[in-house]
Amino acid sequence: MVHAKRWTLKKHFVGNPTNSDFELKTAELPPLKNGEVLLEALFLTVDPYMRVASKRLKEGDTMMGQQVARVVESKNSAFPTGTIVVASSGWTMHFISDGKDLEKLPTEWPDTVPLSLALGNVGMTGLTAYFGLLDICGVKGGETVMVNAAAGAVGSVVGQIAKLKGCKVVGAVGADEKVAYLKKLGFDVVFNYKTVESLKETLKKASPDGYDCYFDNVGGEFSNIVIPQMKKFGRIAICGAISTYNSTGPLPPGPPPEIIIYQQLRMEGFLVNRWQGDARQQALKDLLKWVSEIKKENEDSSKQKKQRSMYHSLLL
Repeated sequence: MVHAKRWTLKKHFVGNPTNSDFELKTAELPPLKNGEVLLEALFLTVDPYMRVASKRLKEGDTMMGQQVARVVESKNSAFPTGTIVVASSGWTMHFISDGKDLEKLPTEWPDTVPLSLALGNVGMTGLTAYFGLLDICGVKGGETVMVNAAAGAVGSVVGQIAKLKGCKVVGAVGADEKVAYLKKLGFDVVFNYKTVESLKETLKKASPDGYDCYFDNVGGEFSNIVIPQMKKFGRIAICGAISTYNSTGPLPPGPPPEIIIYQQLRMEGFLVNRWQGDARQQALKDLLKWVSEIKKENEDSSKQKKQRSMYHSLLL
């Protein structure tokens, strides 16, 4: 007998979400039927898109979201006990599946890579960065990329992929510690938009010739300042508009149409579930490869530092 805990949407959000908007419920799950598996959540996602997408839920529905889960009981030979999967089962600690909605981790997943990354850099957020930057923006080596919310789950991956592709990357964040973090990741220019005197001048100084690609996670007034600094034929991937999600008043107007027309810019919104099949699997392989390589480089660097420290102590 398994009692499943799940977090439900008690009432729709007005402004910022609060604890009172959610309710934790418990229900007894039935015995497994042939072909079914019982799963236990290991990691759950909390993503910005939920703020908007939750409008489609009815009050009392389980909150949406992905999770990494482990099969704890199985009557399905394709998913033996112990199998680790990714599922879009929402905020629930246990659930029953017939296997059709489950995705096994890539067979080459190394033990050194945390399973939680299947929801991050090697999951939905990584895929969002990958396809938004490489397909929507179509970046090429030598171009300049602007990304806001750059220390977030998507933005930080956008910057790292752009650097792998030989681009100059400018990132905007909202805290000084995030500036330091992104500099460690290799961003060329990072600034705290909350403390600069002029966002317009800061952007112009970071890239006087303008921007080839703008990966937008924020929207609103921020984008209205970035878009006039795009190069001719620039590409804009509209991933999110988090600056407006909790707004209860009128939204700010968009960028001047003449900028879009005379600079011949291309703006495109997208959802990551557009890419499925072989394209998605190739992206996951690329992301896992890059994460594994970076992790190995960091481990090798750490070992070298430790060895130098030990050698230095022997000389003292």
